[in-house]
Amino acid sequence: MTESDIFRALADPTRRQLLERLSDGERNATELREGLAMSQPAVSQHIAVLRSAGLIEEKKAGRQMRYSIRPDGMAPVVDWLA
Repeated sequence: MTESDIFRALADPTRRQLLERLSDGERNATELREGLAMSQPAVSQHIAVLRSAGLIEEKKAGRQMRYSIRPDGMAPVVDWLA
């Protein structure tokens, strides 16, 4: 994961919206998709980009995957800005 991966992930308004939703706490993909005019596979692709950039993490809860913000995910950007 590099700063450019994080900037690329944050460049998309949908991914920023998903991060904003996660700022309220852990959610599954269906909860993240609520109110968005996009398919579940499209949301899953956005989640994959955010995960690979190190901005969110996942954990299995029963049959569902739960997503949350990685607290140190923005550290490379903060370091870059400093």
